[in-house]
Amino acid sequence: MADIKFEIVENLGVIGEGAKGWKKEVNFISWNNRAPKIDIRDWDSNHEKMGKGITLSKEEAKKLKEILSEM
Repeated sequence: MADIKFEIVENLGVIGEGAKGWKKEVNFISWNNRAPKIDIRDWDSNHEKMGKGITLSKEEAKKLKEILSEM
């Protein structure tokens, strides 16, 4: 499997923290030198290891915000 390059362009916030210290974060991340997207996933404290997550375009994030605001 090819190496995946990433750069956390901006940390938007932490949603929660697991028992092992990993934090569920919302970040703007550039994957493989592409335009940054909104990303939600678990990270270790050094941002070297990550869990599975979801990456959203700005349009998708706006739609998610609309859906969540109706809760």
